[in-house]
Amino acid sequence: MKNNFDALIIGAGVIGAATGYYLAELGLKVAIIEKDYPTAGSTGRCIGGVRQQFAHPPTIQLMLQSVKLLTEYQKELRWDIEWYQGGYLFLAHSEEKKESYLKTMKIQKEFGLPVSFLSPEECQKIVPSLNLEGLLGGVFCPTDGQVNPFKLTFSYLKEIKKKKGKIFNFQKVVEIKVKNSKVVGLKTDKNEYFSSPIIINCAGPYAKEIGKLVNLDIPVEPERHEAIVTEKIDPLFPCMIVDYREDGCYFVQKHKTGNIVGCYTPIPNIPGHSIDSSFEFFIEMPRRMARLIPPLENVRILRQWAGSYEMTPDGNPILGETPIEGFYLNCGMCGHGLMFAPAVGRTLAYYIVKKESFFPLEEFSLFRDFSKKEVMK
Repeated sequence: MKNNFDALIIGAGVIGAATGYYLAELGLKVAIIEKDYPTAGSTGRCIGGVRQQFAHPPTIQLMLQSVKLLTEYQKELRWDIEWYQGGYLFLAHSEEKKESYLKTMKIQKEFGLPVSFLSPEECQKIVPSLNLEGLLGGVFCPTDGQVNPFKLTFSYLKEIKKKKGKIFNFQKVVEIKVKNSKVVGLKTDKNEYFSSPIIINCAGPYAKEIGKLVNLDIPVEPERHEAIVTEKIDPLFPCMIVDYREDGCYFVQKHKTGNIVGCYTPIPNIPGHSIDSSFEFFIEMPRRMARLIPPLENVRILRQWAGSYEMTPDGNPILGETPIEGFYLNCGMCGHGLMFAPAVGRTLAYYIVKKESFFPLEEFSLFRDFSKKEVMK
């Protein structure tokens, strides 16, 4: 049969691409079904940060693996994915935030993460133009970094094709076939049928809609987030700068190009699938950046856009099995899909094929207690 595959993946963002890559590495014939084109959704709208600094131990384990995989992937396969370890600097402007960082650092150090709390002056050694007004210090991890979301995703897809896998663009999944509580295939809006005993939901902000096709309630809700990119400028700082104040933001200078990209989390959150841009963000984001790095005040903005975070109640992803045999989830990345992708893709692939897991998979189960929230969202 022409459309008979070992595994079908719904969604050609970085999560679907990574999952497909590792399944293909394990010998499966893979097809990815995408309603638009690769990176059209959240992946192509993210700012490219990769960090291991989390408070949730399984997430730290997951990210230690992701960083290792990115490093090996760029070196061994010689793909220029623009993986660069310039670090992450989380700023503390209050005693409460400082104490929170010191507490989470203890957890992170248990896993060998090279984090340290820096004085304001030490922060300024890493970011020479940093405004120290009101700053109590910052927590820094030098092995965090940045990667190009487009190059990473398309490199995975090219590797899948090398292993006889296929990518089907502009085909929306409209039906998932289930027999005797097992998935057997799916149908698209092009009236094409694809047969497989394994279907993986990597649909990002549309994961909930895909779940409805098998009468499964997946607690993933989209939220709108906006971002900007500046013109290219001379190097100012190597790391992602994170300011968690109510009117804070986070941004990074791209190591290869010199552009600065950044965003912030709106208060209140903006639920829904809308990815319209706002004038408020266009005015507010540059102000927040220049408050931290005054030389940015006169830097020109090239472009502004919006995209969706796919949020879960506790701020952690959903990964693994469902009550329907052969139907798996790899979704709900809460704005961290790019950085999670190598680890969650590999982990789910190995679990499906070999029933092996590299960290406590039950911590990311659909059936977990969602009341324990991630502190360092």
